[in-house]
Parts: sequence; C-alpha cells; structure tokens
Amino acid sequence: MKKKITFLTLCAMLFALCFPVWAQPAKVPRIGYLTGQSLSSELARNEAYRQGLLELGYVEGKNIVIERRYAEGKLDRLPALAAELVRLKVDVIVTGGAGSTRAAKEATSTIPIVMAQDTNPVGNGFVASLARPGGNITGLSTLAPELSGKQLEILKEVIPKLSRVAVLGTSTTPANAQMQREIEVAAGAFGVKLQYLDVLSPKDIETAFRAAGKGRAEAVLMIVSGALTSSHRTQTAELAAKSRLPAIYSNRSYVEAGGLMSYGVNANDLNRRVWTYVDKILKGAKPSDLPVEQPIKFEFFINLKAAKQIGLTIPPNVLVRADKVIR
Repeated sequence: MKKKITFLTLCAMLFALCFPVWAQPAKVPRIGYLTGQSLSSELARNEAYRQGLLELGYVEGKNIVIERRYAEGKLDRLPALAAELVRLKVDVIVTGGAGSTRAAKEATSTIPIVMAQDTNPVGNGFVASLARPGGNITGLSTLAPELSGKQLEILKEVIPKLSRVAVLGTSTTPANAQMQREIEVAAGAFGVKLQYLDVLSPKDIETAFRAAGKGRAEAVLMIVSGALTSSHRTQTAELAAKSRLPAIYSNRSYVEAGGLMSYGVNANDLNRRVWTYVDKILKGAKPSDLPVEQPIKFEFFINLKAAKQIGLTIPPNVLVRADKVIR
C-alpha cells in the first residue's frame, strides 16, 4: 500500500512539474515591417503579402503579428522606425526597399532581415553574394540593373528614330551606377545619346522633366524607384504627358497611374514570395544560409490612353508582347 501511495505521489509531482510547460500557449511570432512608403501607396503590396501569408498558413492577428512602420516618403524617419522595431524585439524585419533595408541593417546585426525586393543587394552592400549572403540579411532581388538596358531597347522599338534619351536616376543610390553602365551598353548598340538627370527628392522630378525638354530628349527612361517617387506616380505621368515625352518605368504602378509603359519584375510575385523566407527563418534557418532569390516573373504594361495623349502610335509587334494593355 505504501509503495502504491509513493508511486502516485511521484506521478503527481511529475505532473505538477510538467503542467506549466504544457499549459503555456505557443509563441506567436512578431514580424516587423519597415518601408519608406505610405500605407495608401502599398495597397497592392499588402494584398500580395496577405496572399503569401495565407499560402503558408499564417493569418495576421491570429498566429502571426506584424508591426508595420511607414516613413510616408520621409526617408530620414527610417532609422528611428528601424530602432523602434528593434526595441520591440521582433523576430524578423521585412524591408520594402533599399532605404529601409539600410536603416534596418544599421539598427541591428542580430535580428534577421528579409528584403522584399532590392535593386542590387550586392552593390548596395547588404549581402556578400547572392549565393552566400553571409550576414543577417537575405531576401529577393529585382535585377534592376540588368533590366534597364531592356527598357531602353523597348523605347527604341517604339520610336525607331530615337536618338536622345533622358535618364532620371538617383546618384546617391549605390545600384544607380550599375544601372547606368547597363544603359550605356545598350545606348551604344542602338546609337542613342543619353542625358543623365539626378533626382534626389520628389521636388527634383519636375525640374528633371524641364531639363529633359531643354536637352531635346525624345524619351525618358525612369530608373528612380521606391519611396522617393512612389507617392508621386501620378504627378510623374502628368509631367511626361505635359512634356510630350514617351516614358518607360520599371514598375507597372506608374502605368496604372497614367504613365506610358513599364517593364520589370512582377512585384506582387516578389511580395508574395518574401514570406517563404520569413517562414524558413521562424523554423530555424539562418539568413546567411538562404541565397538571395532572383525574379522569375516579369511583366510589360502599356497604356494606350497615355500614348494617344502624346500622339504616339505603339507598333503592333510591341503591343502584342504586352502582358496588359490599358485602353
């Protein structure tokens, strides 16, 4: 009888010791999201994020928490917002562009950082190489430098006699130099002269279009992207129309805002795929061991309304290649 009581007592003690562990609810991961853009300009991106989460079994507010921080186009706010996410001790920081990735990189060397999209992760100094990132940063690349030459090629197809193109870029962006080199190679092959115009802030956009007109540019290649100009897409499209300059962009959102053409990666696909990185990291993977992915889907958009507005006819052989034509 005593042995039985002793046995039951020991079982009860073991149960009491284990119960608190069993009773603890599973930890809900907390993800930080940092972007230089505004909430209103990221509606499509947020929908892609939602789809990506659902595909992996995550429902925001239920089994994952996302702390969003928007700089609203004021890029000088990014460092403070990044520091705030670090203080919250988030499990992973997802960044929406090069500016936010740099701010997050400077704020932490331990919390994993996942780039939703970056023009040139190696050139920007975020990873040692695409195959072996080597630090606490990984994610997806947009291949922007490699695509800029293709964008000039499309302009040349649309305007066969094209001889002068204004290139709107941002000299302070590390990836800008490589994009310029790619454009120069294409320009040499097509016999096109280039006019570089620096856009360091939104107020420089209008100045750049005026300079393009004075420089007798026949078209515009816009390699400025991200938070710097995202909130000014409609204004940019209107300035191009007012200047009667055919313009090509890297993001379809400019075409949807009234711009003429865009050729680039399918941004929504990147935004959906970014959560596969987050999921792997939450399950124990290290960012340094996760190669940076390159895009697999590209898209070509044309706005015929914008073409009509400036008196431009898009050749049929170009029109048939478009993934979407806005009429």
